[in-house]
Amino acid sequence: MFEPYSDWAILSIFVVIYSLVGGRIRRTWISDAMVFVFMGLLLGPFGLGMLQFDVTSENLKTVTELTLALILFNDAANANTKVLKQSLRLPWRLLALGLPLTILLGFALSTLLFPQFSPVEAGLLAVMLAPTDAALGKAVVSNPKIPDNIREDLNIESGLNDGICVPLLFALLAITTGENLERSPLELVAILFTEEIGIGLLVGVSFAVITNQLREFFIARNWIEHHWQPVMAIALALGCFSTAQHFGGSGFIACFVGGLMFGIILKRGKEELLIASEAVGDNLSLITWVAFGSSLVMLAVRQQTWQTFLYAVLSLTVIRMLPVFLVLFGMELDKWTKLLVGWFGPRGLASVVFAVFIFDAKLPHSSEIVIIAITTIMLSILAHGLTANPLVNLYGKWINK
Repeated sequence: MFEPYSDWAILSIFVVIYSLVGGRIRRTWISDAMVFVFMGLLLGPFGLGMLQFDVTSENLKTVTELTLALILFNDAANANTKVLKQSLRLPWRLLALGLPLTILLGFALSTLLFPQFSPVEAGLLAVMLAPTDAALGKAVVSNPKIPDNIREDLNIESGLNDGICVPLLFALLAITTGENLERSPLELVAILFTEEIGIGLLVGVSFAVITNQLREFFIARNWIEHHWQPVMAIALALGCFSTAQHFGGSGFIACFVGGLMFGIILKRGKEELLIASEAVGDNLSLITWVAFGSSLVMLAVRQQTWQTFLYAVLSLTVIRMLPVFLVLFGMELDKWTKLLVGWFGPRGLASVVFAVFIFDAKLPHSSEIVIIAITTIMLSILAHGLTANPLVNLYGKWINK
């Protein structure tokens, strides 16, 4: 009866301790996500048994979606729009060319390594692991040793690619579950893509513009209380996400576009307005990764095969890096910058959300696909977390020679 209270007590103590030492840990080779997942594994049922999370697909999806929504909104709102205006060529190439190539290469290798998968299941695996994670890439996109344009480009890519992948994922799920059989696959993808992106853009832009206009109107009349300002940013992010989802759009696109627009037209006090939203996003991220570590990591380890592990490694290297190198051909970027952009494509929260959708679809090989996703995310947390600061330091030396 009282187990939930003990879970929250443990989490609260952990948050207090980490808030005291987190800054020091971030200056090492250890990332936030690595600490959170390890704590979940250590304290969960496969470790000391102190945490007794009742992790279901529904509550994991909800927490993960809200975490990702806040992170996307905050990252977009904090974007340096002056730099972005001068460097949109790179994210355009990564999204319009690199993302489809990544999905196609992932599809080809999944059919080779997992011949038991149907073509649709192989496509679902490729789409599920294509989006990069803004949160896991924070150590890079926030590091001043990386040129401003590269940081903003990686931020834009990670902010939009998950929203672009959502309609592809839903179209493949509809095909494999027998829904909308009266439409061709291409027609279904086109309709879902238009709805998801269009509604997401409309909601994000309109919410941000209206909120800013109302805020300026009531500030001028001295109606707004100071302590409610940061709360408004949280509500705006969650409002963008939930409204877009309700009307059939992409909540992730709505959050990122809404945050970007909010940051562009905000006249003053951006940092103060976003401080609470960033804190809530960080805390939800902690809960998500602790739950991931306590409930999913050991399940993936116990069902590991050499094909699963190999595909996870290929997903983080060849499947990501080869398309990046191809689409950046002809751009005036040195090889070290191309290597950096190719390597820092971590997989995280978006892939967790997609994995829940696939698990709930009850496909013939849903469990195997989800295990591959968990393995890839685990390796990404380790590999990208351990290499972020060292490689950024090396990159700083290389480009300054």
